[in-house]
Amino acid sequence: MFKSLKLYTGCQVELDKILVSLVELGYKRQENIADEGDFSRRGEIIDIYPSTFELPIRISLDFDTVASIKTFVPRSGELLWEHRMVIVLPVRSSHSFRTVVFSEEVPVSSFVDLNIGDYVVHNKHGIGKFLGLQKIKAQNRARDHLVIEYERQEKLYVPVDQMNLVQKYVAFNIRRPKLNRLGTKEWLRAKERAKKGIQKMVWDILSLQAMRMSMEGFAFSPDSEWQKQFEATFPYQETPGQVKAVIDVKTDMENPRSMDRLLCGNVGYGKTEVAMRAAFKAVMDGKQAAYLVPTTILAEQHYHNFSSRLVDFPVKVQLLCRFRTEREQKSILAGVAAGAVDIVIGTHRLLSDDVVFKNLGLVIIDEEQRFGVKAKEKLKALRLTTDVLTLTATPIPRTLYMSLMGAKDLSVINTPPGNRLPIKTIVVEYDEEVIRDAIVREVNRNGQVFFLHNRIQDIEKFREKLRNILPPSVRLGIGHGQMLPKELESVMSDFFEGKMDVLLCTMIIESGIDVPNANTIIVDNAHTFGLSDLHQLRGRVGRFDRPAYAYFLLPRHGSIGADARKRMDALQTYAYLGSGFKIAMEDLEIRGAGNLLGVQQHGFIAAVGFDLYCRLIRETVGTLKKVMADGTIQNIVRS
Repeated sequence: MFKSLKLYTGCQVELDKILVSLVELGYKRQENIADEGDFSRRGEIIDIYPSTFELPIRISLDFDTVASIKTFVPRSGELLWEHRMVIVLPVRSSHSFRTVVFSEEVPVSSFVDLNIGDYVVHNKHGIGKFLGLQKIKAQNRARDHLVIEYERQEKLYVPVDQMNLVQKYVAFNIRRPKLNRLGTKEWLRAKERAKKGIQKMVWDILSLQAMRMSMEGFAFSPDSEWQKQFEATFPYQETPGQVKAVIDVKTDMENPRSMDRLLCGNVGYGKTEVAMRAAFKAVMDGKQAAYLVPTTILAEQHYHNFSSRLVDFPVKVQLLCRFRTEREQKSILAGVAAGAVDIVIGTHRLLSDDVVFKNLGLVIIDEEQRFGVKAKEKLKALRLTTDVLTLTATPIPRTLYMSLMGAKDLSVINTPPGNRLPIKTIVVEYDEEVIRDAIVREVNRNGQVFFLHNRIQDIEKFREKLRNILPPSVRLGIGHGQMLPKELESVMSDFFEGKMDVLLCTMIIESGIDVPNANTIIVDNAHTFGLSDLHQLRGRVGRFDRPAYAYFLLPRHGSIGADARKRMDALQTYAYLGSGFKIAMEDLEIRGAGNLLGVQQHGFIAAVGFDLYCRLIRETVGTLKKVMADGTIQNIVRS
């Protein structure tokens, strides 16, 4: 049995035993905790930074009883989320954790956050409903048990020292799960189907890795002096997450096998800077870099950013997208083929057959899930011979990250820029006075506003409505995907350059648009968007050290439905910086797992629940890596 410390509110504990257990699990006692693996004690307060969670937890004792378990912010001490139960796992670098053979019984996450009535998954018995804790007497001793109800009101009593076998049922669909029957093979069959699906997915990932490793790629040189000078032009302080991601990417690039790294980071956490440094490094070795993005507007913005950062270096950057005329595109293609263009930024147009590189060394892909099947097939082939860096703002839940670590080359930036402030999130019924005040306040402090109205058919009428409530001095423009390319380019340039105060637009701003001076966003009919979309949109503002505001407008006196109400509540609850991971777990319609794993995996997640799904991935990765280690994979690669 693996070692862990299991705590839950109301349980009886001995303080000294908790402290001894933490040391045995590899935790270090500190005055104040700062990093994973730290713990501290002040009176009846124990702070622990579990090795499997984003933020530390605070255990408050009432004499010999656990009174509360809460997540908190290390710097400020601000208390965030309350938990019912926690499993403190060994620190990953400690000897005891390294010797664990991972099975589905070993949790991936520290928390078992259960409320009465929640659906839960017991690894051996399947999906049931949690009814609470109950003391049951056995061998002259009363012990707490979790009570789980199954189909036909059958009950299972699980001793709390086995709570690692139980997790809250989370899936990415809204339908209520079907309860399993105890004592039948139904659950085993569902789990077996999920295992087979997971094995195929993991095998595909590992096989591609093995093929890449068996083919000779290009090993980039160590950083040049110019590389250091270029990186010094970054106007902000790098976060620890950025620094780690840059090291990961450069290490991959200097390796002779082709890089295939996925970089995940919340909106505005600095993924683009990591990509820029990788592109510059490629050019320093005489290679070309291609930067593939999902929207024309984002391509235009990246082109401007790269051009301004490279102004003092002899590096030629070009933009290939529908904003360029046919003649301009022909000229750019000739430059790319001749090697006269070092970095080319563009949309899926970059994957057309007429785009021929002289010496392509690096492909950067922003939000790969936004591209079509044909584009993905072309990118799959590129991965074997070219270094590929894929960026995504979809927050990966920590559990998925932990389970995939052995299968994919993953980097996660989860530290916000140091001077960033949480975005003030306001959910309110549509109110012209609120809209006017929000816009006027932003404009009066020389800022700009995104106003998202996602209906092209009446966007012109809506502009007139806004004009009627705003002072004449407020400069208002429109941007949407059906405008002529040159017209849209002109509008976006005006907004980027501060010649416009309010951009009334559609979802074209969802991906990566970064306007430092825009620190208020207003979203009309917010109830019609998914939670992930709203979280992404909120990330369009609050990039720097100025307080930012996100207004989500709901219909006046209209019913918006229970699910939409839950999304609004979650947005307000998880407004804290770095809460993208919480958002990822809250959003039952999230695209996250589909983005990373493929849509076909959603059925398996629904069948066994997200936590067990992650445990099975981790177990499968370990098993298949052992199989591959005996040389079997070499035969597969050769065939």
